[in-house]
Amino acid sequence: MQRRLLLTASTAAVATLAAPMLRAQTLPAGPVRIIVGFPPGGGTDALARVVGQKLSVMWNTSVVIENKAGAAGVIAADYVAKQPGDGNTLLMAHINSHALAPALGLKLAYNPQTDFVPISMVGVTPNILICNEHQAAKTVADVVALCRAKPGQISFASAGGGSAQHFALEMFKLQAKVFALHIPYRGSGPALVDLIGGQVNYCFESMTSATPHIKSGKAIAIAQTRLKRAKGHPTVPTMDESGFKGFDATIWYGLMGPGKMPPAMQARMNDDVNKVLAMPDVQEKMDQYGAEDGGGSVQKFADFIKAEQVKWAEVAKAAAVKADA
Repeated sequence: MQRRLLLTASTAAVATLAAPMLRAQTLPAGPVRIIVGFPPGGGTDALARVVGQKLSVMWNTSVVIENKAGAAGVIAADYVAKQPGDGNTLLMAHINSHALAPALGLKLAYNPQTDFVPISMVGVTPNILICNEHQAAKTVADVVALCRAKPGQISFASAGGGSAQHFALEMFKLQAKVFALHIPYRGSGPALVDLIGGQVNYCFESMTSATPHIKSGKAIAIAQTRLKRAKGHPTVPTMDESGFKGFDATIWYGLMGPGKMPPAMQARMNDDVNKVLAMPDVQEKMDQYGAEDGGGSVQKFADFIKAEQVKWAEVAKAAAVKADA
């Protein structure tokens, strides 16, 4: 009995000593920064703050959101790619930095395939094809017919050349076989102002930016660009349902680490982010931003990114998309 008690005490002591060592292997030592490539207040920033606050509690350490805006997320991605793999610096990656910028053939200082390790998808949102209340064509079929009747005369705004909204337009033009006029703006804000004011006819806009204008009645939702309808717009048909089979042009966000992050840390973080995304209050906030289908395995996220890179490279080549178009 005494020997058994000694063994039990010894095992407990080893376990107590091993716990900090296990944490050191799978969690970063000290504060964590999540780098966001856009200004505060946007969708990427908002999602990073929701996830970061929960991870801070779970990891019992400070998790700070740091904004390094510029070049549609490329500056932030380049910064994180050059950080050590100790887990103290993470990236809230965006479709721009890891799929669209490479598709445009930009000379990036980082390799999106090898300089990062995927941790977890955080959310996917659709773009929504919208117009102002004065447009006559308010279905996808009617918009296509209008573009064919007036080639080069129907205008589509975007948040900028090479943006996710621009790529959605180019996918539409390729599949519909129409010629429409692309008007790039410096961000979604001015594009929506001119759309509502009637200076441009249509645009594919992110669900986050378009929804307030749709709810106010100033913008009309025609179709959304995921293969399934978003919870926030259950009555708006998808492009797939509107005759464009397989039309999938989303905006997505995911947590990534520098390329040298150890696999054990990557796996631990993936597990913890999945736990965060399953929390009811987090789910509620994700629904508010239209971010769905977050979570899943590291491999699932890696496969998704690879498929996005291939898809948008093909669109960029076929449509001759340019970042400053």
